Amino acid sequence: MLAALHLRDFVIVRELDLDFQAGLTVLTGETGAGKSILIDALGLLLGDRSDAGVVRHGAERAELSAEFMCEALSGVTAWLIEQGLSEDCAPLIIRRVIDANGKSRSFINGSPVTLSQLKGVGEFLVDIHGQHAHQSLLRHDAQRDLLDAYAGTTQVARDTAKKYQIWHTLAQQLNDAEQNAERFETERERLQWQIDEVAALNMQEGEWPELQLDHKRLHHAAGLIDGVQEGLMALSDGDDNCQSWLATAAHRLSQLADFDPSINDTLELIAGAEAQLAESVSALRLYADRLELDPERLSEVESRLDAIYKMGRKYRIDPSQLLSQLQEWQARLAELGGAEGLDALRKQVLTAESAYRKLATSLSKSRTSAAQKLSQLVTEQMQVLALSGSRCEVVLQPLTHPAAYGLEQVELQVANHPASPLRPMAKVASGGELSRISLALQVVTSQVANVPTLIFDEVDVGIGGRVAEIVGRLLSELGQSRQVLCITHLPQVAACGVQHLQVAKQQGKEGVISSIELLSHEARIEEIARMLGGLDITETTRQHAAEMLA
Repeated sequence: MLAALHLRDFVIVRELDLDFQAGLTVLTGETGAGKSILIDALGLLLGDRSDAGVVRHGAERAELSAEFMCEALSGVTAWLIEQGLSEDCAPLIIRRVIDANGKSRSFINGSPVTLSQLKGVGEFLVDIHGQHAHQSLLRHDAQRDLLDAYAGTTQVARDTAKKYQIWHTLAQQLNDAEQNAERFETERERLQWQIDEVAALNMQEGEWPELQLDHKRLHHAAGLIDGVQEGLMALSDGDDNCQSWLATAAHRLSQLADFDPSINDTLELIAGAEAQLAESVSALRLYADRLELDPERLSEVESRLDAIYKMGRKYRIDPSQLLSQLQEWQARLAELGGAEGLDALRKQVLTAESAYRKLATSLSKSRTSAAQKLSQLVTEQMQVLALSGSRCEVVLQPLTHPAAYGLEQVELQVANHPASPLRPMAKVASGGELSRISLALQVVTSQVANVPTLIFDEVDVGIGGRVAEIVGRLLSELGQSRQVLCITHLPQVAACGVQHLQVAKQQGKEGVISSIELLSHEARIEEIARMLGGLDITETTRQHAAEMLA
């Protein structure tokens, strides 16, 4: 669950620290006070894109951090390990800093992360239902996403889209190849000939620079042998050599050390020099043993260098790039169907289509099963939300042609009366009805989600009276198994919270500042009375507010 939130210089918030409880937390305040700032902040912490506009005017940067307690969420731990991050979830701390120029940095448990990683961990932690969710539900893609979320097939749907893209890309390549068969065949034959010729060299990775080094060593072998022998004569083998000089100097100085012990420091340095000189002589003798004049090997290396060089010159390629060019040609030939040409491409297309259809068919079965359950549960919730006699059905309409999202179109259909036919939701539901249907959908889908924190941003728009009280109780029941945060303008909903936060806005020296305060019982009565009666709060209004809380 979300345990704490810290904001500094964010929009119109100078500094804010909030601690959250389990159950239903409500946020209220006058219009324009900044109730959605908390939602916006969490959105940024969970991967939304930012801009310089979120930094409070006059500040250098905005700082946001959230603390989540998620020890029981094994998925989070596995995800952290997979991403190479600290697997400590007690607590999990997400932090984001946004500069005044719009640049941002993000961290999870102190480690820098990308926005995609924030989105990845956010899927385990928070589910945000925006205040315009009822409007988005008029779109087919939103309806489809909602069904997939309920069915637990979101990842399957993504995989299906990937399979479709592979199939579509290969089919396009085949179409191009068939329309330009002669040109493609000419290119394929040319590539095959080039590949065979370069592959015949059997060139190995790193061979070209090694051959150049071998050639240089073999070509100058005589000079190397003479130079090494001269070095050995000077260091150890000559009548007048370095080793004998050092030994003589060390012997003479050791005699003098009896008269002045400070000479011992110099003797230690000479001893070190003698040891290094001995190692140098030993290494040089080993090198000399490997040196030999080898005209035959020199001829082989020169022949190999010449063959590779000529091949590179033929294709106007640096010899060191021949292997990478060979791999590019092989990749292009594979795109054209390899040695089998169009027949191979046709097989690839059929294989890709089969893989797509297999996954899409499995997705359809899961969607069909989930659609029946979702339709029943949402219809039941609609009765609770004073839409008596209405029903909602998730309809799967088969597509004429397969699509990236599957084999069917998902459409929410509604009937306002038991005898009325089902029609698309956009053509039947009024604004208030749409809000209630949306809430019913969100409550049902949230109950099967694994996300521990649910946030509802004014999803009760267009609802009032007895229905508002029902909505409050519904969210309160949901809060018994999840942490629920709800921004609301309805006193009936606000009265159902176990924690009540009030958002207020003040005019200060630095401009407009927003603050959020945890309300006591007495303060809650005043706030709910304000929501009931506006600016003129009477004792009757306060008494009504107290009764609602009770």
